[in-house]
Amino acid sequence: MAVKKDLSIEYLGVKCENPFFLSSSPVGSDYDMVSKCFEEGWGGVFYKTIGFWIPDECSPRFDQNNKEGLPWIGFKNMEMISDKPTEYNFEQIRKLKRKYPDKVIVASIMGENEKEWRDLATLAEQAEADLIEGNFSCPQMTTCAMGSDVGTNPELTEKYSKAVTEGSKLPFIAKMTPNITNMEIPARAAIAGGAKGISAINTIKSITNIDYENMTGMPVVDGKSSISGYSGAAARPIALRFVAQLLQDMELRGVPISGIGGIETWRDALDYLVLGCRNVQVTTAIMQYGYRIVEDMISGVSHWMDERGYDKLDDFIGIALPNLVPADQIRRTFKILPSFDLSRCIGCGRCYISCYDGAHQAILWDEKKRRPSLDEKKCVGCHLCINVCPVQGVIGAGEVKWLPDKLKKFEDKRNKIAMKHNYE
Repeated sequence: MAVKKDLSIEYLGVKCENPFFLSSSPVGSDYDMVSKCFEEGWGGVFYKTIGFWIPDECSPRFDQNNKEGLPWIGFKNMEMISDKPTEYNFEQIRKLKRKYPDKVIVASIMGENEKEWRDLATLAEQAEADLIEGNFSCPQMTTCAMGSDVGTNPELTEKYSKAVTEGSKLPFIAKMTPNITNMEIPARAAIAGGAKGISAINTIKSITNIDYENMTGMPVVDGKSSISGYSGAAARPIALRFVAQLLQDMELRGVPISGIGGIETWRDALDYLVLGCRNVQVTTAIMQYGYRIVEDMISGVSHWMDERGYDKLDDFIGIALPNLVPADQIRRTFKILPSFDLSRCIGCGRCYISCYDGAHQAILWDEKKRRPSLDEKKCVGCHLCINVCPVQGVIGAGEVKWLPDKLKKFEDKRNKIAMKHNYE
């Protein structure tokens, strides 16, 4: 049964009909493509990055990682910013905005110096874009004056952010690179330069596969390859980590975050929303399944909201963030033993082998019946067995064991640390 929920949300003062956007990439690079995505139900688009510099692209430019016959879990691309003329791209944005006034169009831009950033921002405003995104993060640009080399340099990030805000009154979003240890530093610099929002993350520098005939990485371009951006489902855990750290940073509190990375399902999108993102951006899911994947995202999130009694997105955005705490605040005074539904067990022995060879030798194995059992004295509750079992639901969370002695030692240790800190 169809469930309709209000998925509208305000983002940097702009009303969006839903939080689902195309990310700045090949999936949103001209009028026809974006028009089709809007007709399918996407709330907005971060139009493929526009610059004055026009790249000369390579062929082939894509590669992927997969596992056990699944569609790709990771996707590599060597494509750069738009290879279409600057004026053409801005005219496409103007045409789209006039045909779809209720859709949100973000002009993604990239310059090589302050003047170019300023001029591109002015052109984006003249093209009637709603917002501007600055691409400080593409990892495969052929010049160090652009892309992730800028995003890892806080001084340049602040300077170019300031140039954009001088060139336009539109709210400016800085797109961050994950090819850095601490993303908060350039993000703070972007805000200091006038940015009002942050997009995170762009792709991760990678080598996906090695070609043994040419003895180089893939894709192979005339016998050579290059390190370039990695995306897809495998990038989502890394993206969520960066997003959470940005949202938890005291100096960035209240700065709207647009979440990007590995979003293929409504659950993936929901991960970003419950952490605190105001919208999400998608590329690789569209490459695999087409624009209609947004129907599943809208339906899935709507049903989830209905089941939990949420009426609007703001009822739950950011609800998970306070429960992400530093490692020293994780309570380590209990363990959850695994439980086994032997009626559904297929007798493969994966749990036994993984526990014996990779964990704590806490699973016993009946060779005749081909069934596992648990040695509670050895089990530490790591749940490796649950994660390797090929049949969902055979192994689950069972009895909770509280560890009072461990609790006392843990508290004693914390007290000693506190006493030492106070003494010093």
